[in-house]
Amino acid sequence: MKDLNINFPLDKFEKLIIDIGWESMDDWFNFWNNQKDILSIDQFWSNKVNDDWIWGLALPLLSQAYKFKNNFSDRKIIGISALPGTGKTTLGKWLEAISLKLDFKIAVISIDDFYLPSNEMKLAIKNNPWNVSRGFPGSHSVKLMHDKLLNWKTSGELNVPVFDKSLRNGLGDRSYWRSDNPDLLIIEGWFLGVEPLSIDIDEQMIKSLNLSPHESIYIFNIQKNLHSYLDVWGLLDNIWHLKPLKFEYMNMWKLNQEKEMLSQKGSALQDEKLSNFLRMLNVSIPHKSFDLINSYAMFLIDQERNLVDAGLNE
Repeated sequence: MKDLNINFPLDKFEKLIIDIGWESMDDWFNFWNNQKDILSIDQFWSNKVNDDWIWGLALPLLSQAYKFKNNFSDRKIIGISALPGTGKTTLGKWLEAISLKLDFKIAVISIDDFYLPSNEMKLAIKNNPWNVSRGFPGSHSVKLMHDKLLNWKTSGELNVPVFDKSLRNGLGDRSYWRSDNPDLLIIEGWFLGVEPLSIDIDEQMIKSLNLSPHESIYIFNIQKNLHSYLDVWGLLDNIWHLKPLKFEYMNMWKLNQEKEMLSQKGSALQDEKLSNFLRMLNVSIPHKSFDLINSYAMFLIDQERNLVDAGLNE
């Protein structure tokens, strides 16, 4: 890996590769370096992808999926937890496409696909302090999510809704149902793996987030809502956590994501709606909660989304 443009420490990374199931990092590198078709990544990702994302994240994740498929008879679910705009959707598309070249099938879904239908959503988000149309814990059909994941684990048949954020002038809605029979399932989400805080949210936390009285009351509701997601997290075999060095990097990533959606689909969050949504993302869940995600692997990224650390979450 000497000739690759990689700046994260390799000793920690090698522990991850060995834990996934390779004898050494050299064996792992040689295995993938010989798969020339798989490394022709530009055909799957429109922008030039850095070596650190290919070798530090995408291929390790694919490696674990490959080992799960070959070494276990039961069906496995991997979770990807990452803030909006990180690049997890693009990563998911690549994993789906590339797995077919290895003669097995990965399906990547999002917790966003389980947003409540528009009529139910109106009730669930009523009077939220940010006046947003979705996004926080409590705006998903959690039982449906649990039932669909469990059904796939037992039967191998995947039947899930697909949410289109550009519908209803950027408010979003379910657009269709997806039926599939993948060998391995990946589910991603911005608060995937986050658990309710075991201690009450104290005055110091409220002050640090600069919460309004309405916000400080409402985030207690969100903490209650998080309890219903725990059964879903319990179905995941492990979680890979992509974490920014600073939480606020997410603001720029989300702004760019919405600009791109506007140019591609002609509809996206803009102006006040976008600033309200960003406020919700920043304060609805205390930042401390993201430090407590019980992840298998942890990947730290800087503001330019360069990988600066990769390895087991020890």
